[in-house]
Amino acid sequence: MVANPVAKTLLLGAIAVGLAVTPIVGAPSAEIAQIIRMEGVGQKVYTQLPDFPKENQYINKETGQVAVDDTLVTRLVRYHLYSKGRPPFYRLDWKITLADYLGLAGQMEPGDYPSAKKLNKNPFPGDVAAIRKLNQAERNALVQALVDAFTPQTRSPQSVPKPVIKLPSSGK
Repeated sequence: MVANPVAKTLLLGAIAVGLAVTPIVGAPSAEIAQIIRMEGVGQKVYTQLPDFPKENQYINKETGQVAVDDTLVTRLVRYHLYSKGRPPFYRLDWKITLADYLGLAGQMEPGDYPSAKKLNKNPFPGDVAAIRKLNQAERNALVQALVDAFTPQTRSPQSVPKPVIKLPSSGK
């Protein structure tokens, strides 16, 4: 059983909406023995919000190439899930994360920000500036896109034939 309430919430939420949950071999503690896969989340958000800033101009220190897949959305999601341990299924949790970026909630540590150590320049100041430029409607659209990206799409109901019920004849 998972003892950490945040890890338990993440795990139960993932199971409830049918997300893939993968055990981590050699995890530092049993509380963090499960993670939520976030493959494709950034792409889903950018599909829904094509004009949202990518902030993906940074150079990967190891490869020397532009890290095009390391976007503002992927860093925002990693900050939300892994730095803060918040579940990805609720609008309120995403709004609290945006409040962090706006300087209205928790204190963000630039040195611990996602990709701070793997890119040639820490993306923290640029990401905070990009989020702060958004108006309320844009922030609400972002929150909805993030929740949608973590919510599995329901399959369209197949046409099910109506059952035919045969009543016994009255014998008349």
